[in-house]
Amino acid sequence: MRQSTLFYKTKRTVPKEIEAISHKLLYRGDFIDQLASGVYTLMPLGFLVHKKIEEIIREEMLKIGAQELYMPVMHPRYLWEKTGRWKTMGDTLFKLKDRHKKEFVLGPTHEEVITKIVKERISSYKDLPLALFQIQIKFRNELRFTGGLLRTREFIMKDLYSFHTDEKDFRKFYDKVIKAYLKIFKRCGLKPIVVEASGEGFTQSVTHEFQVLTPVGEDRIVFCPKCQFAQNKEIARGKEGKKCPACKKGILEERRGIEIGNIFPLGTKYSKSFDLTFTDKTGKKKLVIMGCYGIGLGRLMAAVVEINHDQKGIIWPKEVAPFLVHLVPVEIKDKKVYQSAEKIYQDLKREQIEVLYDDRKDVLPGEKFVESDLLGIPLRLIISRKNLSKHQAEIKKRGKEKTEFIKLGNIIKYIRAYEKKA
Repeated sequence: MRQSTLFYKTKRTVPKEIEAISHKLLYRGDFIDQLASGVYTLMPLGFLVHKKIEEIIREEMLKIGAQELYMPVMHPRYLWEKTGRWKTMGDTLFKLKDRHKKEFVLGPTHEEVITKIVKERISSYKDLPLALFQIQIKFRNELRFTGGLLRTREFIMKDLYSFHTDEKDFRKFYDKVIKAYLKIFKRCGLKPIVVEASGEGFTQSVTHEFQVLTPVGEDRIVFCPKCQFAQNKEIARGKEGKKCPACKKGILEERRGIEIGNIFPLGTKYSKSFDLTFTDKTGKKKLVIMGCYGIGLGRLMAAVVEINHDQKGIIWPKEVAPFLVHLVPVEIKDKKVYQSAEKIYQDLKREQIEVLYDDRKDVLPGEKFVESDLLGIPLRLIISRKNLSKHQAEIKKRGKEKTEFIKLGNIIKYIRAYEKKA
């Protein structure tokens, strides 16, 4: 894309009320625009990142055998009364009436809807196991909405629901989802810890959260640096400075974290409410065992920025970056520089390499570099008269001080090699 046609406008300063680093940088880079408290527009740059995250999630969900669908945002009241959550979720629910005075909920989650759908389509053990997911909008009337995309009232979530004949089969799939989630987060440039947590009204069972440790996190995590033991402070069995109750060797630490995903063993809670049953091999009717698994895409995007940035701006991991290459000709008014930059741009496009081409002629080189650092595109490819005289270009990786010089004929080869690196 030509930067002269990109719809964006970077900012030098941020409002005083913006505190989280991710909020500041996404605001300054014009990745997001605030419409109201807790309600944001994903601008073109932000939407490119969001789509990358969405595709990573989709790929990993399909790999574990889940099938994708798309459920409505508006849910009739009777579904939520079946589970009692019309009352128990209280003010968290956005409720509305249509012109016929019928009451609806703007879905904060979809357990009720998916259980109704599956009940009408399965009857035998032969129909199970089953895993269904969607990537869809959610609404939650949060009491507090701070940190930009970290906590919002309207957001997009990947929610996966699984259905099983017994606990053993459920646990097998549950563990498979944990591995898939860790792959997703690794591809997004994050290394979360898996934390035991409460059911948050979804279940009485112990659940698991995926937490990225950062000072801006809303959750407090107690964990052992020597083993895999980690618990949300709400249910923690130990305190900071005490011996780990699991390995008996490590000393517990307490840190703040951002929850970027969660998984819930639902048991038969929703199956009972909807009489979701199947006939087993002996002809006996049994309740289906369920699980649900969520990832908030906007929050994940913000967490990526919280972990991957420096004083100059964002450092996008390559798999989620809006573009892979930022082509910056520093003397674009020079005929040779302009012609070379145009040729390289066309070559990159022909190779289907995602490139943002800074073709602006009225912006000084220093301003271009400052903005490039802010936007955080992984590779900056610099074209100048001096380098062209040596038949080379300058490449700088975002977040690294060192620059490299490569022959013009090796640009594509260099970028392809960079793409393949872990």
